[in-house]
Amino acid sequence: MSAGCGTTTTRSYMPGIFEALANLPKRGPKKHFVNIDGVKIEVSLERSLEIMKRGQEYYMLEDGEIVLKPIPKMKSKFRKLLGSNKGYHFVDNDIHWPEEIGEGGKTWQIEYE
Repeated sequence: MSAGCGTTTTRSYMPGIFEALANLPKRGPKKHFVNIDGVKIEVSLERSLEIMKRGQEYYMLEDGEIVLKPIPKMKSKFRKLLGSNKGYHFVDNDIHWPEEIGEGGKTWQIEYE
């Protein structure tokens, strides 16, 4: 058999490859970072996965700690039955049975929190 083509002879294409691989430096543990309020912070893998799952925009820094942002209270508007100059008069004060429209009745008005 010719040199370099058979299975019984040793190949010499890359001499020293195993020695070079053995001398490679060892890798350190992987570091995980998150970007909260424009600051890059190193965290554990579990904390990084939690923040990625929910989203970085829902976290903030408070005294150097990463905490969830408070949920803003929604300002809602709703209708409420209030007294007015001219409005509905109801049968037995049942709002489903208006009797007449007159002075001193009640109307549906929007009230804001």
